[in-house]
Amino acid sequence: MPELILHHYPLSPFSEKLRVMLGYAGLSWQSVITREMPPRPRLEALAGGYRKVPVAQIGADVFCDTRTIASEIATLSVRPELGLENCSAEVREFAAMADLEVFLACVMVGGAGKITQRVREAMSLPDVLRFAWDRIGIGLRAKVKGVGIRGARPRVLRHLAEVEGRLQQRDFLFGPRPNHADFSTYHSLWFIRDMGGSSLIDAFPRTLAWMDRMKAFGHGEPRQISAQQALDVARAAEPRAIAPEHRQDALIGSKVRVAPTDYGQDPTIGILVGATPERWILMREPQGGGRLHVHLPKADFELKVV
Repeated sequence: MPELILHHYPLSPFSEKLRVMLGYAGLSWQSVITREMPPRPRLEALAGGYRKVPVAQIGADVFCDTRTIASEIATLSVRPELGLENCSAEVREFAAMADLEVFLACVMVGGAGKITQRVREAMSLPDVLRFAWDRIGIGLRAKVKGVGIRGARPRVLRHLAEVEGRLQQRDFLFGPRPNHADFSTYHSLWFIRDMGGSSLIDAFPRTLAWMDRMKAFGHGEPRQISAQQALDVARAAEPRAIAPEHRQDALIGSKVRVAPTDYGQDPTIGILVGATPERWILMREPQGGGRLHVHLPKADFELKVV
């Protein structure tokens, strides 16, 4: 079976969520470093209009959103607890809160000075300005609003207190082993501590120790390839077969558009060829040849017939 290819960039918190998950899973994988913002022509050829990062692929199957990618990692590593769909309702609720509400609050308190320095080291000045303008535009168009500047720090502190309490008698948030919620929680706090250099977490010793345990998983065994090599892999492959029970939706065969409902709401357009309880699968034939299946989650996404 082909290795998972992850399209990501170093400063991306959601990419760090998956990089550490790949380390915990002990998987070898292929790494494509992409731009922090569009245009990303080769990635767009794979994922269509979907603009968020990270994106993953296995051959000619393309996976958008960390929930969908985590499900693939869970299957590849035979660690079902990494897939959110395999977790309890309590874990799913906690992870959803950490991935959206807490993440947006952490971005606001994440040590702006050091983050700005890291961004400037990673990008040219024109790209820094484009990046800032791009993120402002995403925020203005987002349907989900954060807690605001004044509410961000208290919200993060409440979250840290909850995390600290959960770790009082166990090594990970819900037991002796990490599950999806640990990785959802880790990436936001990584953004504050490791990227932003903030001391906000220093008052929570069990949380600091837990972060060190998570960080120790590393990133697995990545092998660097180019965006063109990843695109060539997809064009040379065929999408995997879709089970008959996942081809029963009334809209199968229809041209549809699927887009996030929170932020970064650019749609992916294709022919609906599969639908599971957790995801939609769209068939696309990008310019230049090849046939792709793009997997998008149903949660927090919307499907419309074109």
